[in-house]
Amino acid sequence: MLRFARALPRRPLLPLLPVLVVAAVVLVDLVGGAGLIWLPLLAAGPALAATTSGPRGVLCVGLLAAALSTMLGIRDAVHGRELLAVLSAVVAVTLASALTGALRRRRERVLADVRSVAEAAQHALLKPVPETVGPFRAAVRYSAAAAEARIGGDLYALVPTPYGVRLIVGDVRGKGLPAVGTAALVLGVFREAAYDEPHLLAVVDRIERSLARNLGGDDFVTAVVAGYPRPGRLEVVNCGHAPPLLVRRTGDVVPLEPARPTPPLGLRALSAEAPVLQELPFADGEQLLLYTDGVTEARDENREFYPLAEGLERHVGDEPARTLSALHDELLAHVGGRLHDDAALLLLSKPPLAAAAVREAGPDSCDAAPMAS
Repeated sequence: MLRFARALPRRPLLPLLPVLVVAAVVLVDLVGGAGLIWLPLLAAGPALAATTSGPRGVLCVGLLAAALSTMLGIRDAVHGRELLAVLSAVVAVTLASALTGALRRRRERVLADVRSVAEAAQHALLKPVPETVGPFRAAVRYSAAAAEARIGGDLYALVPTPYGVRLIVGDVRGKGLPAVGTAALVLGVFREAAYDEPHLLAVVDRIERSLARNLGGDDFVTAVVAGYPRPGRLEVVNCGHAPPLLVRRTGDVVPLEPARPTPPLGLRALSAEAPVLQELPFADGEQLLLYTDGVTEARDENREFYPLAEGLERHVGDEPARTLSALHDELLAHVGGRLHDDAALLLLSKPPLAAAAVREAGPDSCDAAPMAS
């Protein structure tokens, strides 16, 4: 809405629309000669100007409408009291519309400030993922359901640590500022523990203890925490989250279902089940996609869910950013252009050794890795 409202004054024809309405009323009166019948419609000009212009534009259109109504009233021999009533209506509508335009402009400025703060909070919370981290290439796409807020309850992070590359993708129960606060708590603990703890389960335990102290009784976070401790091996801990998708070198997409169901983070005290560490092979040329349920639960007009695994098979390629862009575009097309839940996609690709060697030997190999959009 803010983007649309801001675009209105920049379109050259829209500010002229109230003037065209006034001109049309004048033309009808001149042709029809009906006098008082059409003159009150001149008030539509300043009323419409409130949606396309600021207070100054409204006053200008109102002044034009008042002047033309006076001229036409005299031309059509409208009685003085009737003409005064028309002028009073035009002036009243003009003043009310000018006030409405001023309030609209003020709300637009406030909304722009809030959006700017939300974007700053997002950049601080969801830091950009580097295109290259360790032996991997990575990309991320994130869309908040509240499009103007640009921030929601989904979370992701990818960090190099002394114990290998580690990453997390999660989904906080609920929406709004409480969900954002919980996401910030989880990411802060993860980034700290990922550097300190040699074992991935210890990282998960740190997050669980922190959430147990800070969350309410019915709040929780589903998450997948993964690590690459040594070449060729992938560690995954799934805490009630959707299973990651592993793309084999053959192009087949395999969901990494947890060996045993595990409760989400923050609910371990209510269950006797503890998180399970899965260790899997992760060879050169393979890719790992982590995502949130805003992707898999997105429905089209026929209430059909988006088939993420099939979409990944269609669009997977050597460039993670290009793969996610294609997936994201297809997802938006599936739902008709607007997501109704936060959605995050994080793709980790392990290039073949030959490709990695060529990239490392390139002239820009010492430069800082660019950030993915």
